[in-house]
Amino acid sequence: MHTAEIAASVFVLGIIVVSLLSNVVVLICFLYNPEIRKQVPGLFILNLTFCNLLLSATNMPLTLAGLITKGHPGGSGFCQIVGFLDTFLTTNSMLSMAALSIDRWVAVVFPLSYHSRIRHRDAVIALTYTWIHSLCFSTVATCLSWVGYHHLYASCTLCNARASGSGTQFIVFTVVLHSLTFLLTLVVLCVTYLKVLKVARFHCKRIDVITMQTLVLLVDIHPSVRQKCLDEQKRRRQRATKKISTFIGTFVMCFTPYVITRIVELFSPGPISPHWGVLSKCLAYSKAASDPFVYSLLRHQYRKTCSHLANKVLKRSPLNSASRRVENGAASSGANLNAAAVNSRPPTDKPPV
Repeated sequence: MHTAEIAASVFVLGIIVVSLLSNVVVLICFLYNPEIRKQVPGLFILNLTFCNLLLSATNMPLTLAGLITKGHPGGSGFCQIVGFLDTFLTTNSMLSMAALSIDRWVAVVFPLSYHSRIRHRDAVIALTYTWIHSLCFSTVATCLSWVGYHHLYASCTLCNARASGSGTQFIVFTVVLHSLTFLLTLVVLCVTYLKVLKVARFHCKRIDVITMQTLVLLVDIHPSVRQKCLDEQKRRRQRATKKISTFIGTFVMCFTPYVITRIVELFSPGPISPHWGVLSKCLAYSKAASDPFVYSLLRHQYRKTCSHLANKVLKRSPLNSASRRVENGAASSGANLNAAAVNSRPPTDKPPV
């Protein structure tokens, strides 16, 4: 194996480990916390987690085996099943991200009527559409025998070599597939999250005006407190931008190289570097490892649930751990006060013996 192949194998192995562990944690949080299950976005996150877990358990290990053995992992029928899952799971996960962005847009733009606009029944209808949409494309590709082992990506996926007799149909199918999955999801993400960012900035400006008016009225306020308020004001403006950039940026960075390579492969007269093909596929896989952190584990509710689970596994109650931290803080502050009292004690005018 060359250095590039070893690096790609290690990269895929790391993605598999991180993706499996993080998605399992999200699934455990969903099953453990009833509040998460009651929320409508929890259904979209559950569907996304299911797709990422199945992709990490089936397609990624076979890609790793293809990199190591430099050959076809398994028989032709088995590879067609894995290729069917590759198209189905990737399409389903993209549409789940689009559904999550629409849910956030409705929650931010229409906060008072959110619960009447987005209900569990609406979420089930949206998920039903994502499954039908994904099943249609993956079933057509499998029935037409356009799925097989692709050496460029070292994985079982759509393969133009198996569609040599129907090249035009395969080109149309591939362009329509990526237009109605990747491009559609990207447009929905940009439109919804940019509207969310616009509303967030509007609210930040209102809060900033109130903050500045308060600082003007409080003439006796300490300069450090004033500076702290201004710093918090700046962080508030940047927080929404960072979150929106993370949602859109991870999607673009992970899926764009793979989709562009797929489109270029259809019309390119010359061969594409296999190292680039494997790298683009690995970047697409890395989205399954980043999704749990982007959509779930960095949120307060999931962090709190993980903390409760950790305390339960360690047989430690949250109250005891919190009281222990308070006691340690009180003890340290008491020790500091005693030391200060000793140091500030005046000298005694005791005559020498």
